[in-house]
Amino acid sequence: MKYPGMGDPFKRKKTLRFLAITAIIAISVGVTSSVLQGQFSQNDPLKVCINDRDTPYKMKISLELIIDGLPTEIPANINAGLNEGECKRTMYTLTDDGTIYVEWEEEYDWQIGHFLWMWDFPLRDMDQDKSTFYVNDKESSQFINTPLQDGYHYKGVFTTKDYDSSKDKDFLPELKPEN
Repeated sequence: MKYPGMGDPFKRKKTLRFLAITAIIAISVGVTSSVLQGQFSQNDPLKVCINDRDTPYKMKISLELIIDGLPTEIPANINAGLNEGECKRTMYTLTDDGTIYVEWEEEYDWQIGHFLWMWDFPLRDMDQDKSTFYVNDKESSQFINTPLQDGYHYKGVFTTKDYDSSKDKDFLPELKPEN
């Protein structure tokens, strides 16, 4: 089978040249994009390691998670970089008691969603219409965009998309009143 533009030697040469130029342009755009993203991400506190950085701005918050009505543990050593070769990130845990430590070079507009993203919390599996966040026991209207403040307690109450709320109800038959 002959492919279009490959039968005639002149057309073949022209087609191959066009494909080569297109490949060079595509590779150049890809490499340039990667280099630029790397340069712009160098000082993004959500993406960098802080192992060798001076981080005078520090805060500590506590987080409690309830998923489908059950308390959920927040594991110790999330992004802590305690093992050799691991990266210590700007938001991390050291214990499993829900304490989250935040460090950076300067003040930053931290949100509770930043920690969930860095932890790879399965937010896509949650029904966001039935989920909410509380800050010091008061409901936040900003959900995962709730700003972090040093010393505050955050409580996330999530319902998974496949959660069957009917299993929480009592299905005993109703007693009919006697006449």
